This record gives sequence, structure tokens and C-alpha cells, in this order.
Amino acid sequence: MKNKFKFLTKESLKRKISSKWFKIVNIILCLVIMAALNIDNIIKMFGGDFQEKDTVYIIDNVDGNVYDVFSSQINTSTSMFLADDNNYNIEKYDKTLEEAKKEVEQNSKIIVLEFNKDSENVINVTFLSKEYKDLQDMAILNTAINNTKVSYAMIEYNVNPESLAKIYENVKINRVFIDEEKDDKSENTNMLMTTVFPIIILPFFMLTIILVQMIGAEVNDEKTTKSMEIIISNVSPETHLASKVAAGNLFILIQGGLLLAFVGLGILVRFLSGSGIESSGTVGNYIGTVIDLLKGTQVFSQLAYVLPLLLILLITTFLAYSLLAGILAAMTTNTEDFQQLQTPIVMVSLIGYYLAILAGLFKGSLLIRILSYIPFISAILSPSLLVLGEIGIIDVLVAIALTCLLVFWMIKYGIRIYKVGILNYSSKDLWKKMFKSLKQKKV
Repeated sequence: MKNKFKFLTKESLKRKISSKWFKIVNIILCLVIMAALNIDNIIKMFGGDFQEKDTVYIIDNVDGNVYDVFSSQINTSTSMFLADDNNYNIEKYDKTLEEAKKEVEQNSKIIVLEFNKDSENVINVTFLSKEYKDLQDMAILNTAINNTKVSYAMIEYNVNPESLAKIYENVKINRVFIDEEKDDKSENTNMLMTTVFPIIILPFFMLTIILVQMIGAEVNDEKTTKSMEIIISNVSPETHLASKVAAGNLFILIQGGLLLAFVGLGILVRFLSGSGIESSGTVGNYIGTVIDLLKGTQVFSQLAYVLPLLLILLITTFLAYSLLAGILAAMTTNTEDFQQLQTPIVMVSLIGYYLAILAGLFKGSLLIRILSYIPFISAILSPSLLVLGEIGIIDVLVAIALTCLLVFWMIKYGIRIYKVGILNYSSKDLWKKMFKSLKQKKV
């Protein structure tokens, strides 16, 4: 029996991996992931440059001091919006606005700000650029312009420089938590959950859907082509189902490993291109922000004992999904029936995905803690709640125990349904036969 199980598993896995579509899809995935991680470098190749600074020309028609005031305010504004401190080159411009327009027409990286006196609003500003500026640039420049106007208003109303400096000095915040278990790291963790976690759990969700569809389609295909009769005449239903589950899970683990390898290749390309993972640019800034958030949390210190538990929960959940897919597929008589049956499975997985993304909104909720125990969604929900501190190691162990119990129950009772379903080609009284099989004692 072991040889038959090994043979069926090997053939099933070989058929999946050696297919042209598997190779084509993974080549495309590799290229897409590497391109996404190096999108800033790709754009530079076609003429874009994330590191090139915008030049801001200041035309001062007020008192000759606008350049100094605006320069100090732009630095404050950039730090407020989490941008680099040197996003702009601020320069005095002694020519007229009409002459500046000609330079702007030739260079889209030039911005012209003309400051004029205004009897009602202290100053007014003409903002000149060749094209639209993104939301972050507009927010930074508008804030700096408004702060410059406030500075001049205070000077006009005889506010002395020392008082003005104190007004613009950053507030020193002494962060105090009533709950002694909370600290600044918890706040960084919340930011991490909202910015990073949806990307991390998406592959698990996609791999689950692939696993369900793959095992179900394979069992259903063997039934519809009548090849199931030949297979079952040589191997037991238990061996047949076990081979499908083993091959499916090995395929998913291989595919997951390939995805991690593609990410590693993308990061390696960044290093080889001289960009690094925290360089300036859209991707570099995002990765840098993520790394800073990770450094400010307890995630790294928890990995040693949390990661093994989460891997166990992940593997047992994959087993549960694959067993369920195989058993349900055995009950169907055509491809359309299985497509309808797999819809509830996809919906359950989708619920777990959205609950994991929105976990931060359910802080302190007993309901979300109970949901983290439920098999099928615990593998995707428990990690997010664990990082947030809503559950502990004991809760993860409970989730693992319940998932293992479900896997045991499906192996014990599901195989009875599988035996009846795989050679049944009529939907008449199918459910009646299934429930009857559950009542039968194992032979």
C-alpha cells in the first residue's frame, strides 16, 4: 500500500509541476514580483527619476526674507508628511514670473512660487508648475505656504522673533498609557497591521483557493472520465484520497516556496542595481517604512516561538481544506456541481481574510477571539490577533487543537463518504447515501 500511495502521490505531483501552465504562470509571477519590487528602477530606465528633486523658485515681492522663512517651513512640512528632508531645492529667483514660465515649460521639475503683499490676507501666492503635482507634494507645499503666511502675519502684528520661534517649535509629547501593558510598540504594531499585513496574508488566501480547486478538479476529472473505476480497482479509497491530499499540499508548499524565492530575487536585483531596500523612491520608501515599523514592534522577538506554531496551524489548515475539497468533489457528478460546492469554501476563506485585515477594529471583542479558534479561518485570523496582542500562545494552541480534531474527524468519517461518492455517477438520493454511510461502522 505504501508503494501505491507513493506512486500515486508522485504521479499526481509530477503532473502538476511538469505542466506547461505551471512553468508559464511561475515565470510570469517571477517577472511581476521582481518588477513590482523594482518599479522605481524600471521607471528610471524609461526617463523617470524618483531621486531627482523638485526645484522651487521663490520670487519675493514682499520684503526679501521670504526665502529664509519658506525654507524653514518646508523642512517642517516634509517631516510632518513622512517625506525625505531634502525633497526640494529651494532657490531665490530674481527674474520675473513671465521669465520663470519659460523655464517651467522646459522642465517639469521646476515649481515657481511668487509671493506678493496683500492688504487683506497679508500675502498671496502664485503657484506655477508645468503639470499636476501629486497629493503629497501639494500637501507639503500648501502647508509651508500657509505657515509662511502665518509667520508674516505675526511679524506684522509685532510678535517678537523669540515668541515666533516658540510658536513653531515642535511640541514635546510625553506619551502615557493607562493600561500598563500598552506602549509605543503597540501603536507601531497597529500601523504595521494596516499597512503590511494585508499583503502578507494575501498569498495564503490565494494558495488556499488554488488547493481547493486543484484537488477538487482532479477528483472530479477522474470521475467524469471514468478513470476512477480503474484506479479504485487497484488501490483503496483511503490510499487514493491520501495521495490526492499529499500531492496537493506538497504542490502548495512548493508554490509558496517559489513565491518567497521570487521576492528574494526581486530584493537581490534591488541590491545589485545599487538601490537597496530602503532607498528613495516609491518602493524604497515603502520598504523602509515597513522596516522601521518592524523595528518598533515586538514581532522579531516573538518569531522564535510564534513562527513554529503558526506554521503548524498553517499546515493543519491546508490539510483540512484539502480533505474537505476531496470529500466534496467525490460527491459531485460533474464539474458544474463541484464549482457550486466550492463556493461556500471560498466564502469561508474570504471571511477569514477580511476579518484578519479588520482585526484592529475589534480590539477587546470576545467574538473575534472566539472566531480565531474556528478551523479554516484560524490560520489567517490568529496571526493578526497574536501580533495585535488580542490573543496569546494558549489561544493559538487551542486553534491548532481544534483544527487537528477537525482533520481527525474528516479522516475518520469523511472517508466513508468518499468511498460511497467516488463511484457514484447519479445525483439521485446522493445525500441519503452519504448520511447512511456515516452511520456505518468502519470495516
